[in-house]
Amino acid sequence: MTVATDISSNHSETPELEVFVTAMRRRHLRSVLRIEGQVYPRPWTLGLFLSELAIRQSRVYIVARVAGTVVGYGGLMVLADDGHVSTLAVDPRWQGHKVATRLLLTLARTSIARGCHALTLEVRVGNTAAQALYRHFGFVPAGIRKGYYAETNEDALVMWAHDIDLEEYGRRLDAIEAAIPGITIVEGIA
Repeated sequence: MTVATDISSNHSETPELEVFVTAMRRRHLRSVLRIEGQVYPRPWTLGLFLSELAIRQSRVYIVARVAGTVVGYGGLMVLADDGHVSTLAVDPRWQGHKVATRLLLTLARTSIARGCHALTLEVRVGNTAAQALYRHFGFVPAGIRKGYYAETNEDALVMWAHDIDLEEYGRRLDAIEAAIPGITIVEGIA
């Protein structure tokens, strides 16, 4: 799992920005695959996304859209009472608009709604920008997976956020949301 983050920007922040976060559908996959190919050395295939979308009981995939265009997406796997962020990516042209923050916020709240007590993910050891985003959400390093990213021979940093079902974590999410400029409209995510 890697992330294209919001840290650098080619755009100035637009407070009026309206971002819609909705459930990923088959019709979004062309745009998702375009972004996937831009941000990952070994992109997921159409077949992999289709198989993940078919597992509705334990998977949640979402997209962020601006003016009808998919600008980012994220995925979540729920296993017992843990949520695993399986993917998170933002179109490089839209980095700097808090798209990854909006997506991760939605995935965290969805995890809580599905009864999760903790969230986990893997991130490239060298992707310090993504790690900063995750730390903002309360993730802490828990270990290293050697050679996890075979295509680049990079290690993965395993990170966890515990006690996400507690009131304190809910306040953290509320503060993160309050700091996002513009409007985020979340619809159709179960």
